[in-house]
Amino acid sequence: MKYIKNFFVRTEETIKIYLSHRPKLYALIVGIGIVIFWRGVWHTADFFHTYFASFQSNLTTDSFSANWWDGPLSFFIGAIVLHFTGAFTSSFIGNELILSGLRGEKRLTEKTEGEVKVEEEVILDIKKELNVITEKIAELENEVHKKKHS
Repeated sequence: MKYIKNFFVRTEETIKIYLSHRPKLYALIVGIGIVIFWRGVWHTADFFHTYFASFQSNLTTDSFSANWWDGPLSFFIGAIVLHFTGAFTSSFIGNELILSGLRGEKRLTEKTEGEVKVEEEVILDIKKELNVITEKIAELENEVHKKKHS
């Protein structure tokens, strides 16, 4: 079992390294994989919808059974392509979400609330400092103005 797992890990790494040096080919293969994957999801859902709808209308399911494998096969092929290109998870949940999870960061909403509070405090401090600086500049201008007229 460990040998099989190592084989798949090595194969995935080899494919990712090869494709990383050919970004256009990489994008093409990942794009095709995504389309095939979602085609499989779509066709499988359509098959089940039609299959279960036939029970309600007392239709026979003979016409549906000819291509029952079409959706699941597309789903499987798309998933394999995405897995071996290393794009399966990043295609669906995004790189930033994966990286933040690996770094053990807080959820984005929690992080944003805290950052907003800190930013608000910093802005208020800056405003206070600007008011002090403005007052000092006004005082200096008045002194310069008095010296010129005296």
